[in-house]
Amino acid sequence: MMRKWTLAGIALLMVAISSCDSETTLIGNSLTDNVDRFTNVTDTFDVSTRSIKVDSVLSTSDYCYMGRIKDPETGSYITSDYSTQFNLLENEAANIFPSKSAIISLDENNEPIADSCFVRVMINAFQGDSLTAMKLRVRELAAPIKDKKQYYTSYDPEKEGLLRTDAGAINQTKLYSISDLTLSDSVRYVNSTKGYYWYINIPLNKQYTDKNGTTYKNYGTYLMRKFYEEPTSFKNFNRFVRNICPGLYFQTIDGQDLMCEIAYTQLIVYFRRSYEEKTIVSSKSFNSTQEVLQTTHITNDKKSIEKLIEADTCTYLKTPAGIYTEVTIPVDDIKRGHENDTLTSARISFQRMRAKNDLSDIVLEEPTTLLLVERDSVYKFFENNGVPDNVHSYLASFNTLQKTYTFNNISNLVTRMYQKRNTSENWNKAVLIPVQVSSSSTSTVSGVSNEMNINSVRLVGGTANRHTPVRISVIYNRNQ
Repeated sequence: MMRKWTLAGIALLMVAISSCDSETTLIGNSLTDNVDRFTNVTDTFDVSTRSIKVDSVLSTSDYCYMGRIKDPETGSYITSDYSTQFNLLENEAANIFPSKSAIISLDENNEPIADSCFVRVMINAFQGDSLTAMKLRVRELAAPIKDKKQYYTSYDPEKEGLLRTDAGAINQTKLYSISDLTLSDSVRYVNSTKGYYWYINIPLNKQYTDKNGTTYKNYGTYLMRKFYEEPTSFKNFNRFVRNICPGLYFQTIDGQDLMCEIAYTQLIVYFRRSYEEKTIVSSKSFNSTQEVLQTTHITNDKKSIEKLIEADTCTYLKTPAGIYTEVTIPVDDIKRGHENDTLTSARISFQRMRAKNDLSDIVLEEPTTLLLVERDSVYKFFENNGVPDNVHSYLASFNTLQKTYTFNNISNLVTRMYQKRNTSENWNKAVLIPVQVSSSSTSTVSGVSNEMNINSVRLVGGTANRHTPVRISVIYNRNQ
């Protein structure tokens, strides 16, 4: 009897072991078979490119530009002018100037006056000859430029009739050069958190007549008197711009071979006041900031870049407001036969041409950073203050060793194009655009604007490309 129970126990144990072996095998297959069924497939495809002309770009940048410089590739001149407003902080409005009784600078009627007034243009960087003589004109806006509108570099406040033209308005000229060797370094430069700024001082000490016909000793006196007469007009920025100072326009009227990148502009009023029973010299400055409206107006010979557009053995990237490169992605070829596969990688690189070209022996500096964005989204990207999202738009920096701009993975863009194929004429097209990039303290991209410096680079490509084709390398994840 005991033998029977023993045999029965052994039989049950063998069944259990067999059952466990069968279930374990199934579990293993469930964990690994699906993974094993995926394989990576690689391929490359030719990409077509061409140059496209850009008449103007959105005039939003951390900097404004002023000057005139010759483009060695076209032989034409590029001229930049700019307009700016001046900021006024609401929490400082009540103390812009000291109490009227503390002012020592008085006229014959014991009314406050400014001893002097200047506009100071702070220069962050420049292109060209630092010793060249330039001439600018400062003019006064008759009314504020409306801030509920997007302004492009083709916008001209003078043609729009926004400048005061009567005899009493600000209309001051100034000769200048970046390196004024007659001045000491301490006078020529102004300290900043990033080093030193070059600057241009423009006096506004002539008699000034406001829009109501009242004449003042100078523009600084006008600001002081208005502060005491109409303190509510200094309550905030909007009232200040609307009622007191709509802004100034800086025009290049003579000289060439210098283009200045303007960090900011100051309007400075100097006066004497009493302080602790002493007479001291005080000043008040109104500064342009990124919060106020600034526009850069660029003029160049649009016809002169046509010969670059027509050069089909390469493509161009040229700033400011010059040439972009259009990229046609072979989306149909990439997806053909891979409709059910996952596109995991799509890498594309753009090679700079050899330094010398047939049009000029002078090589301009290439753009540092390029934006790749869908053709139909170019204007929307900048007008909406876009930042690259690695779906619709991407950034690439110039590799100084390999002389390339490489976008390591635009697979999301290719997939998106395929999903909206044939919905517009440009459904499979993107554009390369030179840009300036702003970053936060954490190195995160916080802003992207059009490159406004004079840059140019020729890229391998074009409809009659004689070199290795521009190619996109892709990797698929195939489910077997």
